[in-house]
Amino acid sequence: MGDSVVPALRGVSLRIGPGEFVAVTGPSGSGKSTLMNLLGFLDAPTSGIYRFNGRDVSGLGHGALARLRNAEVGFVFQNFNLLPSLNSEENVALPLVYAGLDRKQRRERARQLLAAVGLDDRRLHLPCQLSGGQQQRVAIARALANRPALVLADEPTGALDSESSKAIMEMLQSLNRNGLTVILITHEPHIAKYAARTVVLRDGRIVADDQRIANAA
Repeated sequence: MGDSVVPALRGVSLRIGPGEFVAVTGPSGSGKSTLMNLLGFLDAPTSGIYRFNGRDVSGLGHGALARLRNAEVGFVFQNFNLLPSLNSEENVALPLVYAGLDRKQRRERARQLLAAVGLDDRRLHLPCQLSGGQQQRVAIARALANRPALVLADEPTGALDSESSKAIMEMLQSLNRNGLTVILITHEPHIAKYAARTVVLRDGRIVADDQRIANAA
């Protein structure tokens, strides 16, 4: 910011093990989005080390990070980020294009995922023909397309009503119980309670790291 240097994260030391469900919370400006961007290979740290599955990825270039991101991380966003001109099946299949799968394989995998999230009958619908909760389920199916090791969910219930929010969080809990690592970014305490562990950020620092029994789905 001009001549001023504003550190988004300061001295953050964090270990997340395979199969964990972690909520990252904190007020606006606390560093949540920056942490998510680092964990998802969207940004690189100015200093320090980031190890993913035991491998130091801190110094990788943009191309290597993009390949790692496509293969290992699934993203779920607040506003769904579905392409409006593509139907549900095509949106889910999109990451598989970059993974090099042929058209038949992409279609089969997308249909399996949409059936898994209860939207087999909506696979040919455009996003504008779906409810918010249905769009988020399509987004979750897309996030799972390449069988990632990690799902990053950035305020996934922020644009949803309470009933749809509950359904989405229960779905993330179910995926986690099946072994998927989930990191949830949220400012809503009742949503954070679905995770088994909560990391609280304030002014770029971790001020709390609590483990507990998550809300039952």
